[in-house]
Amino acid sequence: MDWNSRRITAILANALEEDRATRDATSYACIEPGQRGIGTVIAKQDCILCGVGAIRRILEIFAELDGTIVNYPQVTTHNEIFDGVRLHTRQTIAVVRQNARVLLSCERVILNVLQRLSGIATLTRQFVEAVAGTGVRILDTRKTAPGLRVLDKYAVRCGGGQNHRLDLSDGMLIKNNHIALAGGIISALEHAHRNRRGEQTIEIEVRNLEELEFAIRYGAEAILLDNMKPEQIREAVAKVKDAGRKIPLEASGGINIQNVRAYAETGVDFISVGALTHSPTAVDLSMRIQPA
Repeated sequence: MDWNSRRITAILANALEEDRATRDATSYACIEPGQRGIGTVIAKQDCILCGVGAIRRILEIFAELDGTIVNYPQVTTHNEIFDGVRLHTRQTIAVVRQNARVLLSCERVILNVLQRLSGIATLTRQFVEAVAGTGVRILDTRKTAPGLRVLDKYAVRCGGGQNHRLDLSDGMLIKNNHIALAGGIISALEHAHRNRRGEQTIEIEVRNLEELEFAIRYGAEAILLDNMKPEQIREAVAKVKDAGRKIPLEASGGINIQNVRAYAETGVDFISVGALTHSPTAVDLSMRIQPA
């Protein structure tokens, strides 16, 4: 099991433990121990699906935590149902056959995971479609829910976006606080070139065209154009071309679904959007459970 798989297992196990799923007072009081149930997970709105594989894994982890469940879940999905697919209202995502108590105890965790991840994937797809034809790629940021980053970033990929950095070890991005503490853009870039490990690209944040010129002159290998207007970004794109260097340009700050197209048409390579993971609206899903 690789690091990501272990991390996802830990996230799902923590979610079940947080909800005290193996101590479900209501279900254990009202439902007979041997009762079997059929749970149908349904989309209540159009959306991009993400997290369908978590349904089985949550039920398996519950069985491991509980220690008394003998029969593992039967999870059925149609061939056209997979992460990244577009769903329509009232479309069935999966049918689960399992002990009824278990279904009831895991229902909220299953829905919480799918609703959040599908919300991220849906929002990401909206941004991707808004810039279609421009060649711009939509990036996420590290503005993720604490503890959920590996899932949040997976959801961005399911929506058609790309991941920026998974964590602080995953690349160099010199931001305004680094610049201030290092003594300026020139000093920060010189330190970065001298001290970097391996072949990680040195990206630096600039907030105006003067800072951009320093970044180009002193060895920036990628540049984040922060909180600039589209007209300023067009000038920045032109300056990089005039410098005769191929430096990837990323726009960020104040970009939303209404103005993202205008930014995409400036000629930048990437647009990063923190809202993909810090402000997604959960997709409306439900699980209907009936006796088997």
